[in-house]
Parts: sequence; structure tokens; C-alpha cells
Amino acid sequence: MSEGYPFLKGHGTENDFVLLPDHDGTVHGDLDPARVARLCDRRAGIGGDGVLRVVRTEAYAAAREHADPAEAEWFMDYRNSDGSLSEMCGNGVRVFARHLLEEGLVEPGRPIPVGTRAGVKVIEVDGDRITVDMGRPQVLGTTEVAVGSARWAAAHVDMGNPHAVAFLDEGQSLAVDGPVGPLASEPDFDRSVYPHGVNVEFVERRGAGHVAMRVHERGSGETRSCGTGACAVAVAAAVADGRAAGGPGADATYRVDLPGGTLEITWTADDRVLMSGPAVVVARGTTAL
Repeated sequence: MSEGYPFLKGHGTENDFVLLPDHDGTVHGDLDPARVARLCDRRAGIGGDGVLRVVRTEAYAAAREHADPAEAEWFMDYRNSDGSLSEMCGNGVRVFARHLLEEGLVEPGRPIPVGTRAGVKVIEVDGDRITVDMGRPQVLGTTEVAVGSARWAAAHVDMGNPHAVAFLDEGQSLAVDGPVGPLASEPDFDRSVYPHGVNVEFVERRGAGHVAMRVHERGSGETRSCGTGACAVAVAAAVADGRAAGGPGADATYRVDLPGGTLEITWTADDRVLMSGPAVVVARGTTAL
């Protein structure tokens, strides 16, 4: 595409995205993966962990497979930085909601339903704090991940997209030069369990209701933050701490520290996961990439 088109840049706890306004679905069609990769290139493009296309659900046939336009006017068409599709992005959907509010596309003070490939997510904004109902988690047993010769048991948690949550052994650290290494290459995992790839979280316990994590996202590599990953980590921690997976119980709330900031995750007594954290739009412009 030689003609210029508008973009915005935003982030949620430093998980950053290029936003493409395409309200009527007439600008970008079915996004070319090569163009997504160029936009996300941090040296030759705008730079980002992914692309969020802002499109009306009614205007995009693929969106209507996942969301009812009567329930969610807007659809977050999310692509990883390599151009591949992803079902959901927790930090991205907060940035998406912030954009809708700032552009006057939704009514302030009311819940914001947003369609995604993982269904409709409902978002509430209170100043700098944005809370997303991420839905019901699926705790699907245990598996294993590896980095080099080091191996860890991992909890398989699905938050609309797949996660393998590995708790580091006592004495291990999340430091960049620690035993996990810089995660420059994709961790090894069982491809029979995750045929479409998986997001891998490495977790360090820091106290009661307090964990820290680093994440390697499929299609993007290591990122500064992952919202669905933080949700998966909190759920896995709660199960490890004695909460029955999917069973009744009191709310379980965890502070999750990530390289890019902190999220608060609550797994409610009625089996919903609520994610709260910031999101900002930092720039806008026009590109011909």
C-alpha cells in the first residue's frame, strides 16, 4: 500500500502495540502478515509486540464468527509481531479500550464490550485503572517446558489462548543472567499438547499473594508484559496454593510483577478472572509501510 494510512502507538505495562483505525473495514482488508511484521519492526518500522486493528464487528466477516455485533460494536483484530493471528491479548485489550474512550467511540462511565477471537471481553475504566473481565480460565493439567538443558514442570492454563506456567525452583531467579537466561530462543515444549504454539511464563514467588514473571510469547518472543499470561500465572499460583481448579471458593487476588510494570489479578469465587492495570496511547501519525 503506497498511500499513507493512520496509526497510533500504545502500551500496557510496556507491552506495546501499533493500532490501526479501520472502523468500516475498508482500509486494510485481511491484514497481510508481512505488513504487520514491517509495522512491528523496531528498527525499520514503528515497533511493537503486535498490531491491534480497530474495526466494527459488523464490518468484518471474521469478527462475526467470534462476536455478535449487537453485543460488541467493536472488534480487536489482534496480530502478533510476526503477523500470525492470536485469540486474545490482555494488555492489548486495555489499550484498545483506552483508544475507544479517547476518540469518543464509546460512552464514558459505561462498561465497554470488545469482541476478540476469544469471545467478548467487558472492560471498565476508572481513571488510570482499567479492569477487564477475562472470563473463566481452563486449568488443563501439567506439562513440561525447557530452556537449554534446564527443565521445569508447567501448569497448562488456557485464558482464551494457551499458557504453560513454570514455577522456578527455590533459589532460582528471574534475573536476565539467571538460570532462565535471556529467553532469546523459544522455550521447548510438547507440541502434541500445544499444536499451535504456547506462551511460556517463568514465575518466581515473592510472598503471599505476590509473584513475579517473565514471558516468552508465541509469535513475538520475550515481551515486557503479557496480560493473559499474568492471569494464567495467578490461576496457577492459586491452584498451587490450594484453590480447587474451577471449584467454589473465596476470591484469590495476586500481585503480578512483570518487567514492564505490575498487574492485579483476581480469580473470583464465581470462577471469573479480573485483570486490572494501566494502558496509555503515546503517539499517532501516518505511515505508508
